[in-house]
Amino acid sequence: MIILSVLFFITAILYSSVGFGGGSTYLALMLIWNLPYYIIPILALFCNIIVVSGNSINYLRSGNINLKLLVPYLAGSIPFAFFGASISIEKDLFEILLFFVLTVAGIFLFIESKNFNKEQFQIKKVSNLLSISIGSIIGFISGIVGIGGGIFLSPILFLIKAGYPKHIAAAASLFILINSIFGVAGQLTKDIVFDEFLNFWPLFICVLVGGQIGNFLNIKFLSNKTLALFTSLLVIFVAVRMGIRLIP
Repeated sequence: MIILSVLFFITAILYSSVGFGGGSTYLALMLIWNLPYYIIPILALFCNIIVVSGNSINYLRSGNINLKLLVPYLAGSIPFAFFGASISIEKDLFEILLFFVLTVAGIFLFIESKNFNKEQFQIKKVSNLLSISIGSIIGFISGIVGIGGGIFLSPILFLIKAGYPKHIAAAASLFILINSIFGVAGQLTKDIVFDEFLNFWPLFICVLVGGQIGNFLNIKFLSNKTLALFTSLLVIFVAVRMGIRLIP
C-alpha cells in the first residue's frame, strides 16, 4: 500500500498540474497492484473528485468557466456517464478497454501539449448537436472504465478550436468533476463493499496533498506545455505496461 500511495501522490501532482484528475492512471496502477476488481472504478472516480475539486474552484474564482462552451458537452455526457458506470463487465474486458483508453488518452494528451502557449488561436463555431454527441461518447466510455473524461475532452476541444486555452482547461476540469460524481452514482447502483472502500483511505489523503502541490506547480513553476508533455508520456508508459500485462 505504501508504494501504491506514493505513486498515487505523484500521479495527482502531474495530472492536477494540467487540470486533470488522473483517473486513467489510478485505474491502471490498481490493476497492476491486483486490488479487488469490483472496487477499482469507484476508487479512481473518488480520487478524481478529490483532485479536480481544487482545480475547479480555482477556475471558478478566476472567472475562466465558459458555460456556453461546457454545457452542451455536459448535457451529452452526464446521462451516459451514469449509464456506463452502472454496467457490469468482466475483468478481462475491462482490462482490454482500459488499455485502449490509456493508449488513446496518451496520444490525445501528447497532441494537446503541442497546442499550449500558441500566440494565435482562432475560435471556430461548433454546433450543439456535435458537442452533445462528443459529450455522450466520452461520457459513456468514461462511465464504463471509471474516469472523468477530461483527458479526452480537452484535446478534442483544442483540435476543433472550440474555445480559448484557458476556457478549455477550465471546462475539462469541471467536466471531470461532474462526470466523476455521476460515475460514482452509477457505480453505487452495483454491489459495492463500503468497508473495503474505506480501507483505502491512505490513497485519498495522498491524492488530496498531491493535487494541491500540482496546482501550486502549475501556477508558480512549470509551463502547461511541459507538464502536458510529461503527463502524456506517463500515460503512454502505463498503457504499454497494461499491454504487456494483457499478453498471455
